[in-house]
Amino acid sequence: MKKAFTLLTLMCAALFTCISLQAQNGTIKGKIKDSESGEALVGANVVIAGTSQGAATDASGMFSITDVTPGEHTLEVTYTGFQNFKKIVTVKAGATTEVDFSMGAAILLGQEVVVSASRKAEKLTNAPATITVINSKSISELPSFNVAELLGRQRGVDYVRAGVLGVGINARGFNSAFNPKNLQLNDNRLTTLIATGLPLGALSTTVKEDIERIEVILGPSSALYGPNAHNGLLNTITKDPRTSQGTTIAVGVGNQNVLSTRFRHASKLSDKFAFKVSAEYLKGTEFDYTDTVYYTNTAFDNKLFGGAGNGTKLIRHAEPELELNRDFSSLRGEAGIYYSPTNKSDIILSYGHSTSNNIGITNAGRNQIKDWQINWFQLRYVSPRFFVQAYQTYSKTEDTYAMNQRTQNYLSFKDAGFTEAEARRRSFGEQWFGISPTVGLALNRNSVFKDNSNRTNAEAQYNNKVAGFDYILGVQYQQDRANSKGTYLLDGGENIEVGQIGGYLQVERKFGEHLKAVAAARFDNHDLYGSNFIPKAALVYYNDASSFRLTYGRGIAAPTILNLEANIFGGVLLGNSKGYTLSDGTKIPELKVETIQTVEVGYKSTLGERLYVDANAYYNTSENFLSPSINIATGGRTVTHRGDQPMSEVVPGTSEAGSALVLTYLNFGKVATYGADVSFNYSVTPALLATLNYSWFGYDLDNSDTANDGNRDGKVNENDLPINTPTHKLGLGLNYSKGKFFSSFFGRFVQAYDFFSGINVAAKTNPTLIYAGSPVYENRQVGRNFNYGPLGGFFNVDLSAGYRFGKLTVAAQAVNLFGSEVREFVASPAISRLLSLEIKVDLPK
Repeated sequence: MKKAFTLLTLMCAALFTCISLQAQNGTIKGKIKDSESGEALVGANVVIAGTSQGAATDASGMFSITDVTPGEHTLEVTYTGFQNFKKIVTVKAGATTEVDFSMGAAILLGQEVVVSASRKAEKLTNAPATITVINSKSISELPSFNVAELLGRQRGVDYVRAGVLGVGINARGFNSAFNPKNLQLNDNRLTTLIATGLPLGALSTTVKEDIERIEVILGPSSALYGPNAHNGLLNTITKDPRTSQGTTIAVGVGNQNVLSTRFRHASKLSDKFAFKVSAEYLKGTEFDYTDTVYYTNTAFDNKLFGGAGNGTKLIRHAEPELELNRDFSSLRGEAGIYYSPTNKSDIILSYGHSTSNNIGITNAGRNQIKDWQINWFQLRYVSPRFFVQAYQTYSKTEDTYAMNQRTQNYLSFKDAGFTEAEARRRSFGEQWFGISPTVGLALNRNSVFKDNSNRTNAEAQYNNKVAGFDYILGVQYQQDRANSKGTYLLDGGENIEVGQIGGYLQVERKFGEHLKAVAAARFDNHDLYGSNFIPKAALVYYNDASSFRLTYGRGIAAPTILNLEANIFGGVLLGNSKGYTLSDGTKIPELKVETIQTVEVGYKSTLGERLYVDANAYYNTSENFLSPSINIATGGRTVTHRGDQPMSEVVPGTSEAGSALVLTYLNFGKVATYGADVSFNYSVTPALLATLNYSWFGYDLDNSDTANDGNRDGKVNENDLPINTPTHKLGLGLNYSKGKFFSSFFGRFVQAYDFFSGINVAAKTNPTLIYAGSPVYENRQVGRNFNYGPLGGFFNVDLSAGYRFGKLTVAAQAVNLFGSEVREFVASPAISRLLSLEIKVDLPK
């Protein structure tokens, strides 16, 4: 005990010494403005030369760099469309050095400060990953409520628009209508649903005016961020109220009845306290939905009905979704209190809420989302060496339902002669199998999705230097409590509790002034899918203007709680966390994680003061894909057990002989994917920036390997492995910003490509390809859905312009300027022209 006390005393003394030394460092802060107009420059990057320390300016042009070693330093300032600026400053221990800049002419790109690639501040050029930044200037000049539109202008990003509201993001293949493989964070907080793992998307609580920047990483990031940072990471960072004080009020209108009213206020009350609050009310109407529900009702034989025994088969076509509501609305907002116990540490308490109504696309059809609420609370402690956080996320809905299943249920009652009122009432939970209201039976085919889930997360991280090594050490804990109230999970109305814990270590070592090596490793343990080791390594050669890197990374895509514990449509679709046994003794194994291993080379360089080039090439090996839902009761066999539990106990009413229909998920396959992304940014004039982005993607699939037979139809073809990514993507942009006027032109080309996802198909005609029991033809029913043909195959143009009248900014935008109707995603409407007008007032404190 005495030795333990002595050791604890020494650790506390060391920690106190470390904190005391940190307190002697200084701070650099100031303002950056346009030398011509005198207006503040939003999103300018300030870096201390020779270090990774830096900051970006806020809406008032202010920046602040803390924990600066006393002495003489050179500050480098970069801003798109402006000359690179350097200035020598002297920092005194415990003091704040104030310095202002006026910038104009020329440009030097690629010097932005990022934090997502290595979980620490570093120049974008030196980051050991493919990363791009959407800065606050680009966000503030976008005349739309939907910031995600800017993601479509980034290289390597698979961006799809599923309507006025809906936007989907992925990277480097394997997209689907139910895609959790691209991890999304907001201020180090998971912004995903508990049961499904899907990004919040339209359920988000964040308001556009509170976003400082968005950092987009391509490729595996699981070593530092855990499961589902599988093929990319999207990290949204909000504004600090101490460096973004003032009030912003914005009103946006557009076609499709769009109205967005937004508000943000931030204030520094003292040297210790600051706060911010933001809110938005949004409403509009989605484009017309023309898809239909295909319903088949087969009457039973004479043993059930006393009939002739030949049965009656009714097939209905072109049935609209019952009570389809294309209107969407949301009320969202966030608030934060910032307290600084010392000049080098912060305690931040935040809260967010949203209530949303819209249409959601899934692998099994579309959902009518009604009054879905998201709430979260987050507490963070931030200092130069320590980062500690804990947060709680809540998800709740009572009335969301699957439109296609409800419509089929309704039609089954109507066909049998039930009244309209009873057919509608019973459509939420039952499907009728019979020929009249008195001859037949109702089976559980629940279409309602209730949710009362919550998640607890905690994280602690420490960074330091020792013997020439920079290291970051962290641990993360997560406890999911999914509760569907018995509607779509095997929860019986009680919480399904799933815990996971992971630890990570990253070490960086510099060799001389131009070479660094980075190695990271993570170990995860999950209650349902076990333990996983996830490594990452990089070698980066760099100088002030360019870098060349070689990286290796491993990523995992973990099965979601829905994949593991689903109970959809009355036990027709079940999750696979325990495996299954068939009547002939065949064992179906439980799910395990999908893995990806990536080798990547990258090059970033500023050539002169006008051209910035960023290029990468990658090669991936992916294994153990998650299959679409597959019927495992084939060949006259039944499913007798789920794990050790008889199916009669899993799904009440099931025969003791087992179930003759069980859809579930399996692991399968192995494939190699590869590609390249390149972007050129060229300063035509100090005010005009031209951008060219290009991405190429390819894959190799062994058609002779039966392990790649994802749908278990006895042959391997392109619908087994849903690549769902175009081979070629191209973006062309022009951005002009000078004085009070700004404008943007962006053209986006997406090559036509086939897309398979659950019941959804969008593919070219291929009569030899059988999908969901049907040959694939364009503009015809395939399985349970309609095939409008391949996605993509378009070149769209977006155009925007704005003018600042002092504190007032007026801007307008046309997305898909020429109004061509294109379908960017399965089960979504055809997208036409979107017009918007935005008026914004900025009132600095």
